[in-house]
Amino acid sequence: MSRVLVVDDDPQLLRALRITLRAAGHEVVTAADGRTALHEAAAAHPDVVVLDLGLPDLDGTEVLAGLRPWFSGPVLVLSARGDSHDKVAALDAGADDYVSKPFDMSELLARLRALLRRGAPEVDEPVVRTAHFTVDLAARQVTAGGVPVRLTPTEWALLSELVRAPGRLVGQRQLLQTVWGPAYEKETNYLRVYLAQLRRKLEPDPAAPRYLRTEPGMGYRFTP
Repeated sequence: MSRVLVVDDDPQLLRALRITLRAAGHEVVTAADGRTALHEAAAAHPDVVVLDLGLPDLDGTEVLAGLRPWFSGPVLVLSARGDSHDKVAALDAGADDYVSKPFDMSELLARLRALLRRGAPEVDEPVVRTAHFTVDLAARQVTAGGVPVRLTPTEWALLSELVRAPGRLVGQRQLLQTVWGPAYEKETNYLRVYLAQLRRKLEPDPAAPRYLRTEPGMGYRFTP
């Protein structure tokens, strides 16, 4: 079952989409404006977003701009705007597909199935091992010397984001938006505090981190 975030300010269409998608076996989260959509995307972690362009507070392309730095799932745009310029603008802003209103529900479901197949993530390695600690992503558990290490939910969210990208730089903004949400993208002090806590719990020498490294002004890197 996939989780779908549906964003549209038409209450009748929103209700119809919710009923249809649930009947097709999806879990559905809804939002009637752009700011609520960004909040729900951060809180609910949908697999796919169905996004209307004509929202009362933000244009759909603005919502896309807020989503794309941290949301990697597919976005299907719905719009009554038929001009090809609008379609190109939405696709350039990060949309994966575009359906013009009015539309056929069966076509919408088919397009969603295709997007979910294309956007299905590769299976992560369930266990990441270092010389000093082991991260079991499937079990959401960290051990050091065979002893469980207690992490707070925020510490776990931050660590799991880093270990899923071994050797790669993960930007400050991406981490803040993924772990705390879009409203926190400038709160870099959060990262310093929580990385320091993780290092105290996991690094052999927290003052000279071997695994959880800082790239000054850019982000952080996990080096197994």
